[in-house]
Amino acid sequence: MPNYRMIVDLSDRQLYLLDGNVVQRGFPVGIGRMVTQTPVGEYTIVNKQANPGGPFGAFWMGLSKPHYGIHGTNDPSSIGKIVSHGCVRMHNRDVVALAALVPIGTRVTIRP
Repeated sequence: MPNYRMIVDLSDRQLYLLDGNVVQRGFPVGIGRMVTQTPVGEYTIVNKQANPGGPFGAFWMGLSKPHYGIHGTNDPSSIGKIVSHGCVRMHNRDVVALAALVPIGTRVTIRP
C-alpha cells in the first residue's frame, strides 16, 4: 500500500506527490498573492468534496489550516501564477486524479 504525502513548492509552483521519498508525479499549481500568501508549514488533508461549486472547480481537499485547501479552478489560465487568496489551485483533471489517490490524513508540506 502506498505511503503518499505531498510537497507544495511555492518557488517553482509545483505540487509533488511522493510515495515514501520517491516523487511519483508533479503538477503545476497556482498559489497565493503577496497579500494572501499560501501558508508555509506542515498540514494534513482533513476533508474532501467533489464538485464544491463556485471558484473551487471539480474538487476540494481541505487542509488542517482552516479555510485553506487544494482545489480545482474555474479559471485554468491561473495555474502557474500567483493569483489565489492562499489556496493551492490545480487544473481540474489534476486535482481529481490526485484526490483519487490520497486519503484523508495525507501529509502536505508547503515550502517557500
